[in-house]
This record gives sequence, C-alpha cells and structure tokens, in this order.
Amino acid sequence: MSTLASTLGEHYQFLLSLYLAVGVALILTALNLLGRLIPVLRQTQVLNQQVADSRMQRDYYRKAQSRSRFWGTVPLLAGFLLVFPFCLTDASQPWWKIGLDIVVILMFYDFFYYLTHRFLFHDGPLGGPLLQVHAIHHQNKNPCRQDSNYLHPLETVIGVVLFVASVGVLSLLLGKFSLITLLVTHVAYLAINTHNHDQVEAEARFPFRYWHYAAFLHHVHHSRFTSGNYATITPFYDWLFGTLDHGAGHGRK
Repeated sequence: MSTLASTLGEHYQFLLSLYLAVGVALILTALNLLGRLIPVLRQTQVLNQQVADSRMQRDYYRKAQSRSRFWGTVPLLAGFLLVFPFCLTDASQPWWKIGLDIVVILMFYDFFYYLTHRFLFHDGPLGGPLLQVHAIHHQNKNPCRQDSNYLHPLETVIGVVLFVASVGVLSLLLGKFSLITLLVTHVAYLAINTHNHDQVEAEARFPFRYWHYAAFLHHVHHSRFTSGNYATITPFYDWLFGTLDHGAGHGRK
C-alpha cells in the first residue's frame, strides 16, 4: 500500500493542475475583456446579455442556471484534484506535439459527445433514454449565450465528465500533456460550448466567420428537437455520419 501511495505521489502534479485552473480563469477573463474592444464581439455580447437578462426574470430559469453551475463545478473540481494532476508534466515538449495533442483531445471528446448527444438525448423511435432530461435545454428554440448553462444537472455532469474522462484516457494512451496543451484545450472546450449558443446579428468576417457558422448550426439544432448537428467542437462528425443540417431538418419533424 505504501509503495502504491509513493508511486501515485510521484506522478501527482497538483501544482501544475492548480496552474491550469488559474490559467484557464485568467485567459477566459482576458478574452471577455478583449471581446468588449472588438465591435462585432461587443455587439454580440450586448445582444446576448439583453436576452439573458429578460430570461433571468423567470424564477425557474434562475434556479436552473444556479443548479447547473453547481453540478458543473463538482465534477470539474474532481477533475482538477483527481485526474488532471496525473495527466500533466512539466517536461519540455515540441510545439508540433502540443498542437497535435490539442486537436486529438478535442476531436476525441467531440466524438463521444456526438454519440452521447445523439443516442442518449435525441435519436431512436421514441427518442433517446435521456430525452426528457435534454428537453430542458431545448425549451428555448432560439437560445442565447447563457442558455449553454440552462441544463438539467444530470446533463451538466455528463458533459463535464466526458471532457475530464477524455483527458484522462488519452493521457494513459499518449502520455502526459504539457500545461499549454491542457490550457488551450480547456479554454477551447469552454468557449466553444458557450459561444455556439450565441444569438448573432452582426455580419462577421475572418476570423469570426466560423464562430457565426457554428452558432447557426446549433440554432438549427435547437429549432427542431431532432434536426441533427449533434457534435459541439466541429461539424466533422455530423458530416461523417450524415447528420449535418443546414436547415432542411434531420429525422423526425
């Protein structure tokens, strides 16, 4: 037992995990401030905040937001304490590996998110087994940014566990990741899952055009409960499995 504890202790990088948590918070804060300086981002931020303020007047909406934040924090905290410390290394890694690891983690997570979203929450003759759980998120047919957090607690936990587990499994298969790898991956995971719910009115040019496209695809998904577009990071898996929908609909109508 003491040998096992000693071995685990040697691989447990709590300080790196703490740096990761602080780094993610700082980067998200910086990006939020930067968004206020860029006209197209500022306009979208104001629009979504106005819609959210209106919805927050409803008592059930406020409570659902609070519950979702709490149940999102619990597994994420567990990840920072029990998973990420075993996945991080302070050893120097080449930039090509860092870049490749970021892509692999996000695509691995997105594959299992696609399967979960499609077959647990949507597809099937009578809908997925957790159809009613996911229906809460779909109450708003035209979602805004804050609706990314309007979820049943079970769905919130499943989503966070999928990401944490993806990092943990891949670290066992590929080796430990650099702090930069998990910083970029974590920020991308949070930002994409948030901003693909954005209501967007302003015309976007490069490099913001893809952000508008992702938001459009997810709004199509919300407009009809079974309209495809189940992936969250990229439309690749929807394209691959024939569920990419630009408005024509998929499955039941």
